[in-house]
Amino acid sequence: MLEPVILEGRFVQLEPLSLNHLDGLTRVGLDPQLWRWIPSAVTSGEKMRGYIETALTERRSGQSLPFAVVDAITGEAIGSTRYGNISEPNRRLEIGWTWYTPTRQRTAANTEAKLLLLTHAFERLGMIRVEFKTDALNEKSRNALLRIGAVQEGIFRKHLICESGRVRDTVYFSILDTEWPEKKRRLEARLAA
Repeated sequence: MLEPVILEGRFVQLEPLSLNHLDGLTRVGLDPQLWRWIPSAVTSGEKMRGYIETALTERRSGQSLPFAVVDAITGEAIGSTRYGNISEPNRRLEIGWTWYTPTRQRTAANTEAKLLLLTHAFERLGMIRVEFKTDALNEKSRNALLRIGAVQEGIFRKHLICESGRVRDTVYFSILDTEWPEKKRRLEARLAA
């Protein structure tokens, strides 16, 4: 089972998610646009508590390893992400459940968080495959995954039924261990720019 860890960068720090992050994540995480493409929206402090408690239950069972994304300078929570769908025997996991307060979207925060997560997955955990998925209608997320070097693999049609009743198609992306050195250089160059 993957153990909670702190991943530190220049712009963000990824901390093991806990209920101590509830107030900060509630302050920055209730914008309806954040949850537009997520199957279940977080629209209140109580729902944010449920979101965190579900993530912690999944951590205890070995299904996921959730993080709070925190500004490295101010220490304020700016979003959340996690490793999920962990398959240690197959040396693969998914990076997802990612959201950032709107003022931090399309900034160095996401690039660095992905760099930290991918580096840890490939170089410390020994993963051979890291997966990502997003709603087929979520162009912003799809473009962000392409920007970090993920390869689109395919679309799972009618993959999920959202809380709203909408049936979602899901796009799968991945990065492989053999591709990682080149992808890492790209991410580091993006951060340096």
